[in-house]
Amino acid sequence: MSLTDQVSAPAPRQILPAEERYATELAFLAAHDEGPRPPGWALTPRAVVTFVCGSGGETLELPEERRAEAGDRPTRLAVAPKFVGERALVERCVVTLAGERGLLLVGEPGTAKSMLSELLAAAVCGTSALTVQGTAGTTEDAFRYGWNYALLLAQGPSSQALVDSPVLTAMRSGRVARIEEITRCLPEVQDALVSILSDRRVSVPELSGTADALVSAAPGFTVIATANLRDRGVSEMSAALKRRFNFETVQPIADADAETALIRRQASAAVERAGASFGVDDAVLDALVTVFRDLRSGRSAEGWDVERPGTVLSTAEAVQVAASLGVAAAYLPSGDVLDLVPGHLLGVVRKDDPADHGRLLGYWDGPVRRRAEDGSAMWRRLWDLRGTLN
Repeated sequence: MSLTDQVSAPAPRQILPAEERYATELAFLAAHDEGPRPPGWALTPRAVVTFVCGSGGETLELPEERRAEAGDRPTRLAVAPKFVGERALVERCVVTLAGERGLLLVGEPGTAKSMLSELLAAAVCGTSALTVQGTAGTTEDAFRYGWNYALLLAQGPSSQALVDSPVLTAMRSGRVARIEEITRCLPEVQDALVSILSDRRVSVPELSGTADALVSAAPGFTVIATANLRDRGVSEMSAALKRRFNFETVQPIADADAETALIRRQASAAVERAGASFGVDDAVLDALVTVFRDLRSGRSAEGWDVERPGTVLSTAEAVQVAASLGVAAAYLPSGDVLDLVPGHLLGVVRKDDPADHGRLLGYWDGPVRRRAEDGSAMWRRLWDLRGTLN
């Protein structure tokens, strides 16, 4: 293929947004559930919960009168779960959105808050793209509007020169706006949302006297924001803004088997995107998950005390380590992939506090050594690799 062909050909994408990745399921659920829908919603609230949590292994069937309209789409489908967590949490989130309240998902880093936000937005309004990434440099324009300064200078304030923010676009179209890491925004920027969530409108005084001087939210508009508990003190939310959100805490995955299955699934997908197959043995993956869960909770599966590192050892971090092991096994094979585990763990643990290196060594001298002494060949091998942590 010539360079010209490469430039003109559409570039492949590493990760599709949820509304494209699960387009078949979304279309099926829209046809399957004919129940009442809140104004502006693409699915019923019950179908949104099913989309996020799965159909519990049940194969759903389209109503008889809808099958002729299905075309090439399936008429029977088992919906796979996408978020590993409490169904009750998802149901509360959906009820919040149906009531046009702001939804704030809080929790430790790596607990899938952003993924849940994306899934909910895709199911409710068909797009997860109306997103603002909160940072210390985010300005009020990201929540309200800005200007095309070339047009502004040429013709003055006009509707054509106005540049809608993702939030304003969501208001006009009755969709869900997503705000990632809202507590990283400065308080005065956050508070631009107070009137938006209360009055459901944005005034544009520069266009006074025109039809665009006031933008009112269409039915279905709402906001999903996320915030890490570790960032609570970065930019504390005002009491006025807090009152306009329903807070839901996303906890780490409680069930070890469910966490292992999720890590395997997401790491496999990451390695496949890298052009290889996932070749990490289940026993290695189980050991990796055990280490993460022990260090995260401060107690081993056997009940032994473990000194917790200061860094967050989230499921998302475990996915990245498992994916790295899979890529290494595929492209740099050099013996047992288990030998790579200590080095990758050290890279994760030492991100925030150098003292966490000593805590990881303490874990090796505690649970890893005791499991090795109990006769486990795998843990014996990990104990033998302690020197690589130095």
